[in-house]
Amino acid sequence: MIVEATPRFRQIVSELWRPLSILFVWDVIVTVTYYVLPFHAPSLPLPLFGTALALFLGFRDNSAYQRWWEGRVLWGAMINASRSLARITRNQLPEPDGHDLKRSLVLRHIAYVNALRCQLRRQPVEPEVLRFLSPDEAAPALARANIANGILDGTGRRIDEARRRGWIDTIQQEAFERILVDIANAQGGMERIKNTPLPNQYRFFPDLFTRLFCMLLPIGLVETLGFATPVGSTVAGLMFLAVLKIGDDLVDPFADTVHDVPLAAMCRTIEIDLLQAIGDTAPAPLTPVKGVLW
Repeated sequence: MIVEATPRFRQIVSELWRPLSILFVWDVIVTVTYYVLPFHAPSLPLPLFGTALALFLGFRDNSAYQRWWEGRVLWGAMINASRSLARITRNQLPEPDGHDLKRSLVLRHIAYVNALRCQLRRQPVEPEVLRFLSPDEAAPALARANIANGILDGTGRRIDEARRRGWIDTIQQEAFERILVDIANAQGGMERIKNTPLPNQYRFFPDLFTRLFCMLLPIGLVETLGFATPVGSTVAGLMFLAVLKIGDDLVDPFADTVHDVPLAAMCRTIEIDLLQAIGDTAPAPLTPVKGVLW
C-alpha cells in the first residue's frame, strides 16, 4: 500500500507510458493526415461519449474500491479476533500446566495468519509456516489443500484437548470457539474476494470503450485544436486511462503489488500483539520501504 502523501509520478509513468505513447502517435497521425489530406472531421458528440464513459468507469472503480476496502475491513476483523484469542488464551488456561499450550496456540495463530497471507498472494506457504511451527506440528496442516484452514482446525483440536484434560470447562471452550468462528468467517470473506473476479462486463467493456473513445478523440478535436491536437487529446486520454488503471489496481486487494492491502505489516502487527500478550519478545513493526507498506 502506498503511504506517501505526494503522487508517485514515476509509478504513474511506468504504468501508463505505453498506452499514452500509442495514443500520442495516433493523435499525430490524425493531425498530420488532416493537414496533408484535408478532410472534414465528423462532428462527434464527444461530450456525450465522455460523460457516458465517465459514469461507466465510475461504477467500475467504485466496485473495485468496495472490494479493496472490504479486504481491509476483514483484515481489521482478523487483527481484533487475534487479540481476543491471545487474551482468552492467557487468561483462561491455567499456570503452570497450560503454559506450553498458551505458547503453542499463539505460535500456531501467528503461523496461521502468515499462511493465509501467502495463500491470498499466491506465494509459497510452507516456509512461513515452518518459521513458527516444528515440522511435526506443521505436517498435518501442510498436507491439506487449504493450509491456513488446516492450522485453524489444529488449534481447535488443541483447545478441545485442554477441555478433556480439565484445564477449561465447556463454557470456556465455547468462548474459544466463538473467536475461531470469527477468524474462519474473516478468512472466508477474504477467499471470496480473491477467488471471485469482477463480472466480465465490468472488465471488458470499460477497457474497450476507453480505447475506442481515445481513438475518436483526436478526430473530434482536430478542427478545433489544430496542431495542438496531439497534446490536448493525449492529456484528455490520460484522464480516462488513469481512471481505468485505478480500477485495475484496486480490484484485487491481495495481489502483492504496491496498491495491495498491507498484509505483511498486519501479520507483523498480529505477531507483536500475540507475543507480547504472553510475555515473549516481539519483533519490530514493519516500516514503509520507499513509501510502500507491504
